[in-house]
Amino acid sequence: MNDYWVRISAAASLVLLIAAPALAQRHRDPFTQPEIDQIRDTSWEPQLRLALYVKFARSRLVDMEQKRNDPKIKDRARQTHDYLDDFLLIYDELNDNIDTYVDRKNDIRKPLKVIIDADTEFQAKLRALRDAANVPPEEARQYEFVLSNALDTVDGSTPDHRRILADQEVTAKHRKKSDSVQAGSRSE
Repeated sequence: MNDYWVRISAAASLVLLIAAPALAQRHRDPFTQPEIDQIRDTSWEPQLRLALYVKFARSRLVDMEQKRNDPKIKDRARQTHDYLDDFLLIYDELNDNIDTYVDRKNDIRKPLKVIIDADTEFQAKLRALRDAANVPPEEARQYEFVLSNALDTVDGSTPDHRRILADQEVTAKHRKKSDSVQAGSRSE
């Protein structure tokens, strides 16, 4: 019986050793080291940090478009998939940061306006890729799932971003009204 558990444990360890590299490749970091440093440096500055996420997400889509238009690129479908995956991971980080700043009650109205504009841009670029007529079907199938996820995520997030901005506008209006009432009562 004891020998049985040793073999099971050894087999489980072997499976983990074999699977670990595959899992590690699947969850690569979408950020470069300089981007990580920039994000870290702006951790307590919502306006700067959120603008960085928009910038990095945009750069993935721009880079993807450049690669897709380069006739020298051999594995266009794989690169398109990877750029879309990186875009999606960055965009998810953007949304996580928005949630964090909302929970902290930070005023993020300015960056939300930039994000909402970027949402429109991202939707247009992703839809253009989805609707591209010159893409062979076997190529499109290789990134179809991640493209669909990216579109669904941006399409679902845009109304949330607009709602958060509207909520923050209302909060700022009430705060301004409250501040002016308090200032008026102090002057008496």
